[in-house]
Amino acid sequence: MSVSLQYRVNTTVTEQVETNPPSSQAARCRVEHDRLNASADLDAASSVPVTKVANFDQALTAGAATIDLTALPGINGATVNGSGLKVQLLRVQAKSTNANAITLTEGASNGYELAGNAWKAAVQAGQELTFYANEKAPDIGSGAKTIDLAGTETQALEVLIVMG
Repeated sequence: MSVSLQYRVNTTVTEQVETNPPSSQAARCRVEHDRLNASADLDAASSVPVTKVANFDQALTAGAATIDLTALPGINGATVNGSGLKVQLLRVQAKSTNANAITLTEGASNGYELAGNAWKAAVQAGQELTFYANEKAPDIGSGAKTIDLAGTETQALEVLIVMG
């Protein structure tokens, strides 16, 4: 099995300038903000390698759950073990039925420092979060493997984790 990732972020905003210079027609007075657009085609041989993927729904039980990067749900019931790899991309989408935010943090036990020590992110119902680590995350191992989720009751997230 091979894994490839086509990473695209296109956030182009066009702003119509209210006061145009005398030498420009009003219809042409606009600014496009697009310098933060990014793209990459990644696979096992790229400078940011990707070799494994896990995509699953993660339900909370009594408002909590832990994602273990060494034992992720894979296709057809297989287990995906990220040991020795880095998380290259984490994407989560909160279900629209969630009543409250779900907070993601470095795990309390054997925590994975995806975005540094004591990182934290929250997603509300219907929100999504994409974190592209660009080969800067730590290696997954016995002492660095968990991401904790905190919310309320039985909320859920759709999770996509690409490692390499």
